[in-house]
Amino acid sequence: MKVVSLVPSITEALFDLGLTENEVIGRTKFCIHPEGKIKGVPIIGGTKNINIDKIKALKPDLILANKEENVKEQVKALMEDYKVLVTNIETIEDNYYLLKNLGNIFNKEERAQQFNLKIYDVLEQSKLESPTIKAAYLIWKNPYMTIGSDTFIHKILTEIGFENIFKDKTRYPEIQMEDLADADVIMLSSEPFPFKEKHIEEMKAFYPDKKIMIVNGEAFSWYGTHIAKCGDYFKELLTEVHAVQQ
Repeated sequence: MKVVSLVPSITEALFDLGLTENEVIGRTKFCIHPEGKIKGVPIIGGTKNINIDKIKALKPDLILANKEENVKEQVKALMEDYKVLVTNIETIEDNYYLLKNLGNIFNKEERAQQFNLKIYDVLEQSKLESPTIKAAYLIWKNPYMTIGSDTFIHKILTEIGFENIFKDKTRYPEIQMEDLADADVIMLSSEPFPFKEKHIEEMKAFYPDKKIMIVNGEAFSWYGTHIAKCGDYFKELLTEVHAVQQ
């Protein structure tokens, strides 16, 4: 089966499950993992600006899309000519069934189950030992944007022992600097906005006593198989945060 993936984390999952570039025949420019295996796969645009003509030239049997990451109108246009599977991943359970479904489609059931078990193990082994720490997780600047309770990032944050101070919000609300006052830790994600050390310094001028840190956005937002590889990262992150709380 020849497949085009419009979702970076799903592209990674396909290769992790054992597919090759003979089966994964198209990807977005943001599909960067696994680095050594995706280089030969043709790029069909970005997640938000798909080149439909390029996809048609590839003649895929299946296109994998995502409700949040892809543009509805573009996906609907593809559905007129192709079989399109639209995913919507907001919870750990959603992710479990995503991998289970991909395993069934591509006859990789055992490999999919191995990743699912590893993901649950990583999350179980990566929990804060101390009482829950209040966190703010920022994904954008100008305006500042954070994450609500109906997002995959929120679920990962909660699973490893943090309390999202914006859990009463939904999706990706805009916030002001003053809204971060209740956070013990302010996390600046490496994506989609590329927060850097200079942004920490800007915030330190406002909150000199708070723990403000850059976090790996992929570890929190890439569903599929990616979390299975983040055990060491989560442990290091929690150790760093825990040290501040002592």
